[in-house]
Amino acid sequence: MIVLLLTPIVLVAVLLCRGYAPGPLVRALLWRYRLVNCLFGGLIAVALAMGIAVLAQERGLREGSAQAADGFDLVVGTPGSEMDLMLASVYLQPSRVGLLDGDRFASIAEDPRAELAAPLAFGDSHDGAPVVGTVADFVTHLARGAVQGRLFANTSEAVVGARSDLHIGDHFHPSHGHGHGADHDAHEEVEFQVVGRLPLTGTPWDQAVIVPIEAVWETHGLANGHGAEEGTRIGAPFDPALFPGTPAVVVVPRGMGAAYGLRTTLNQADDMMAILPGAVQAELYRLMGDARQAVTVLTSVTQGLVVLAVLVSLMILSRLFQRQLAMLRAVGAPMRFVLSVVWGHAAVLLSIGTVLGVLLGYGAAAVLSSVLTARTGVHVPAALGVTELRLAAGFLSAAAVAALIPAWWAARTPVAEALRRN
Repeated sequence: MIVLLLTPIVLVAVLLCRGYAPGPLVRALLWRYRLVNCLFGGLIAVALAMGIAVLAQERGLREGSAQAADGFDLVVGTPGSEMDLMLASVYLQPSRVGLLDGDRFASIAEDPRAELAAPLAFGDSHDGAPVVGTVADFVTHLARGAVQGRLFANTSEAVVGARSDLHIGDHFHPSHGHGHGADHDAHEEVEFQVVGRLPLTGTPWDQAVIVPIEAVWETHGLANGHGAEEGTRIGAPFDPALFPGTPAVVVVPRGMGAAYGLRTTLNQADDMMAILPGAVQAELYRLMGDARQAVTVLTSVTQGLVVLAVLVSLMILSRLFQRQLAMLRAVGAPMRFVLSVVWGHAAVLLSIGTVLGVLLGYGAAAVLSSVLTARTGVHVPAALGVTELRLAAGFLSAAAVAALIPAWWAARTPVAEALRRN
């Protein structure tokens, strides 16, 4: 497809320059008016880079958000908004969700189709990073078994994400709440020691501080899910009567068939809701399809306006060397040779501007991706795809073919008029 888009510029070059060698004169024009040429090429690069950066960023957001949900096959919560449940469990965003009680959690955990049922607990933070309570098996699932250090073994230990500012061996006190409204003194009597670190997952969990769910419950004065006779044991199974509740349960099913079966079964209950985060995102992408098409159309219209601006600019630029062109025609240079010189000059500027635009667009997308990754915790990849290269190739061909208009205008200007103007 990209080769086909570049075919018109190749055909124009062959038809115009066949039998002639306009290269030396084109290089002379480029050097003689180098400052103006650099400015013109820079404007082309910036205009093209904007479109490339927008398209690359949109695709990166889709890929990053899809990757973030990879480790969350099935999430269960109370009936309500599927989006709120996904934001709370996958993206660790504060959301208003209800609590599942001990009996509901037990019914999920004891289902033979569930390989793992991990309850989550939220509410605290540390230096802006969420403190999440869960079970050790879920940490192993997130890390795919590659935990640096070790897992937490009691309620005073923690495991941190790969992007956390905390390191193994550090001690910290959690704050109650999130953001600027967090109370830093509410839990000053509670202290955790970091004993492990997750590998990079490309999800908001890379910035999280993960502790035993019993620690979160105890910190807030709740039961810890275990009877007194169990001592300091952490993790499943939990006593339903002593289970304070959980806003979300992440279920690792025994296969995709089990995931869909569990979702159907759990959604039939009046007091539970099961979602497949991947399916929720797919539905969101479907709803956003019109917005993506609008962005594509807007980008195309913008590039069309840029091509029009390029035509006007080339007509103005060609006036700088109308005297040289007039002298060529006065000494008998054929019209097609003069036309090839003017068009060749424009084609070189357009080609340089397009290459610089692709590079600048990639750089802009990389900067935006790093900013979004830092703010959301979702790894947003920055890479040029076929769509961006197709945009650049289409722009170059369209602008180069359109450049025949100012080139023809400059070459057709009467010699006497051109000499009089200069």
